[in-house]
Amino acid sequence: MVNETNHNLLNSINSPEDLRRLNVDQLPEVCEELRQDIIKELSCNPGHFAASLGVVELTVALHYVYNTPYDRIVWDVGHQAYGHKILTGRRDAFSTNRKLGGIRPFPCPTESEYDTFTCGHASNSISAALGMAVAAERKGEKDRHVVAILGDGSMSGGLAFEGLNNASSTPNNMLIILNDNDMAIDRSVGGMKQYLFNLTTSNRYNQVRFRLARMLTRMGLLNDERRKALIRLGNSLKSLAAQQQNIFEGMNIRYFGPVDGHDVKNIARILRDIKDLQGPKILHLHTIKGKGFEPAEKHPGIWHAPGKFDPISGKRLIANTEGMPPLFQEVFGKTLVELAEKNNRIVGITPAMPTGCSMNILMEKMPDRAFDVGIAEGHAVTFSGGMAKDGLQPFCNIYSSFMQRAYDNIIHDVAIQRLPVVICLDRAGLVGEDGPTHHGIFDMAYLRPIPNLTISSPMDEHELRRLMYTAQLPDKGPFVIRYPRGRGSLVDWRCPLEEIPIGKGRKLKEGTDLAVISIGPIGKLAMKAIERAEKEKGLSIAHYDLRFVKPLDEELLHEVGQNFKKVVTIEDGIIQGGMSSAVLEFMADHNYHPDFRRIGVPDKFIEHGSIPELFHLCGMDEEGIYKTIVS
Repeated sequence: MVNETNHNLLNSINSPEDLRRLNVDQLPEVCEELRQDIIKELSCNPGHFAASLGVVELTVALHYVYNTPYDRIVWDVGHQAYGHKILTGRRDAFSTNRKLGGIRPFPCPTESEYDTFTCGHASNSISAALGMAVAAERKGEKDRHVVAILGDGSMSGGLAFEGLNNASSTPNNMLIILNDNDMAIDRSVGGMKQYLFNLTTSNRYNQVRFRLARMLTRMGLLNDERRKALIRLGNSLKSLAAQQQNIFEGMNIRYFGPVDGHDVKNIARILRDIKDLQGPKILHLHTIKGKGFEPAEKHPGIWHAPGKFDPISGKRLIANTEGMPPLFQEVFGKTLVELAEKNNRIVGITPAMPTGCSMNILMEKMPDRAFDVGIAEGHAVTFSGGMAKDGLQPFCNIYSSFMQRAYDNIIHDVAIQRLPVVICLDRAGLVGEDGPTHHGIFDMAYLRPIPNLTISSPMDEHELRRLMYTAQLPDKGPFVIRYPRGRGSLVDWRCPLEEIPIGKGRKLKEGTDLAVISIGPIGKLAMKAIERAEKEKGLSIAHYDLRFVKPLDEELLHEVGQNFKKVVTIEDGIIQGGMSSAVLEFMADHNYHPDFRRIGVPDKFIEHGSIPELFHLCGMDEEGIYKTIVS
């Protein structure tokens, strides 16, 4: 649990320059103070907890050895970067982390020069860092070092391997640090392995090695191919001694490790010894996610983002939700099990988010029918397509913003073949504190042009259940269901599972003065605004729940076009290309010209904040909808 500390050293650090003035023997105390600072702050201001605790020593060592921000440190997934933010001048502002107007939840170059690249999604660090390394070489910045920190499961992402493959064949001096915190590779033992590792990371050894290589090159005895062959031989010898293989040894990338990722003094020594080596390098660290906080070490998944907790006892402060509507995620998970019990063709797929999307419910009930494929969204979609092609009924659940990475897979591997894959887009719409990298606001716009797709969004839990039931019926083809993060509106959420006609919306309320067309749960806010406008302004307002953005309910839209001169559309998504664009296109194609107002996310990236705050900023809350209606 949290330990009492006076933070004497941390209080003296306002930038990495201050850190670099310390003696190396003081670094363990800096790590202890930094870890306790993170624990104390996140206990009352929730965020991503366990991942940042696991890289405290690495973070301190990096900023101690490298000349940041001139040297580039590229984080992969900003979950790890809270210590980095605190050490780079943002400690006083850290209490505003993830709050509206406060510091951002992930590293962002517009916030700090120490944040070299956007890193809300996984697996991009190697590619970005390689680009920076090549740029430094082209600009003659021979003394600039570039480091990519890859961790938190990011190696399962295809982009990481694409970057790794390119790094092995492109001249660069980049260092890749593999933060291995899930123990997928067992700890190695043995004196020879440790001897070889100490030898190959010693400064003297590497100086001799470099001078010998330079001499042989001048003599014409060491060309590029021979150099690569020697690297492969060296890696093979280390693998033989360590009694394990690694994927890097055949890629002409020098491999160092694995080593204890919580020995800050040793990490600093290794970084100092290898930072000037020529060619791409990989340093493999073993770390413990949640290090230094016992509950997080034991249950790192739960403590990934645990909410508020008592830093002394380690007890999570869980709000009483009795009598409240369930999360949409819970309804999805339980309904999927209900459907799977009756349809033995149903299987579930998730890319590394089983708990977040509630696929874990199916995993517990039917473990042989649920698949966590790791951080691999494109693979998840194509894997689902393969199963669908041979007779299964996949429910592929991916967060909306992460599905952006699988766009071609949807087109090429599912839609063209009209395969019956149910694509469940969790976290659709504005998601709150995780900010612009995680808002699921583009899906309707980017999916709507794809032929053969059915695209739907339920207003409430009953609609979600019925859409899921409809999607798994025969001959429905690829079927998209988008729904938001958080709670629905119905305490009594169970209902009979009935088919919803494809492309048919609902008229929720009659009216004569203007028509409101909404899609998804934001329709509940529209209902409140309509009720208020009618009561306070005497208006008569019709309300339609479109349900499907593709195919459109043409009968419903003809009714609106023929009977209303004023129309308001409301969606929890980007208005350019989204539902409102679809309605406008229909109106134009059929020569209807109503006075049109669109409510949704404007054409800009929306920062982080609570969902009510962000809805208010975008004019999508009850007050904003009311003002648009009465105007």
